[in-house]
Amino acid sequence: MNGKVKHFLLLTGSTLIMSVGTYFFKFTNNFTFGGITGLAVLVAKTGFMSASDFTFVMNMILLVIGFLVLGKKFAAKTAYCSILLSVTLSVLERVYPMSHPLTDQPMLELCFAIALPSLGSAILFNIGSSSGGTDIIAMILKKYSSFDIGRALLVTDILITVAGCFMFDIKTGLYSFLGLAIRSFMIDNFIESFNLSKYFNVVCDTPEPICDFIVHTLGRSATVCLAQGAFSGKDKYIIFTALNRPQAIKLRNFIKENQPEAFILISNTSEIIGKGFHSI
Repeated sequence: MNGKVKHFLLLTGSTLIMSVGTYFFKFTNNFTFGGITGLAVLVAKTGFMSASDFTFVMNMILLVIGFLVLGKKFAAKTAYCSILLSVTLSVLERVYPMSHPLTDQPMLELCFAIALPSLGSAILFNIGSSSGGTDIIAMILKKYSSFDIGRALLVTDILITVAGCFMFDIKTGLYSFLGLAIRSFMIDNFIESFNLSKYFNVVCDTPEPICDFIVHTLGRSATVCLAQGAFSGKDKYIIFTALNRPQAIKLRNFIKENQPEAFILISNTSEIIGKGFHSI
C-alpha cells in the first residue's frame, strides 16, 4: 500500500475511533476527564450548547490560533484530524441523538470511554500527529516558554474532573477520576504494543544458513560475531538481528527445525531506531 494512502487511512481510522468512544460512551455518561471533550461535558450541563457543538467550536478556534502561531507545518499534521473529530461528533449528535447511556453498566461504559479514545490517540501520536484540542495549547506553550507542559495539562484535566464532581454527582466524578488515572497509562501501552519488535541473540556453530534465511527470506540483515563457549572452549558464532513479530516467528521456527542445538535468546523491544524500523 502506498505510504501516503496508509498514513491517510491511519489518520482517518484513529480519529473515527476517538469520535465513537467520545460520543457514545464519554458524553452520555458525563465523564469529564480529558481536555476539550471533558470541558465540553461541563458546558453541556449548563445548557449553553451541546458537548459536540462546544468541541467543534473550541477545536476550530484553537486550530486558527495554532495556524497563526505555529504555522503551516502545524496545520498539515493536526488540522485534518481536529476537523474530522469535531465534524464527526456534530454529525453523530444529529444523526443518532442520545438522551441516556447505551447500557446501565457505567463501569463497562467507562472502559470503552477510556479505551477507544486512548487507542485513537496512540495511533495518532505514533505517526506524529494529534487530534488538536489541548495539544495545540501545549505546542504553543512549548514554543514560547520552558513551562512544564505535561504537568500543566494534567493539572487542567484534574480541575475539570473536580468540577465534574460538583456539577454532576460524586459517583460520576469518581468514575472520571478513575478514567483520568488510567488513560495516560493506556496510551503509553498502546504505543509500546504498536512498536513491539523482537531482538534475537542466536548462538550457533554454523551461522550461514540462518543468515541466508534472514537476508533472503525475511528481507532483513544481521550482525555475526565470533565467540567462544565458556564451558566447551569451542568456537561459536553469535547472530544479532531485530525483526517484527511475524518475522520473529518464522526465524524461530526455522532455527528450531534446522539447527535445534542452537541457543536462542529472544527479547521484546519497542525502541529500535535505524533502517527498516524507526528513523531518528
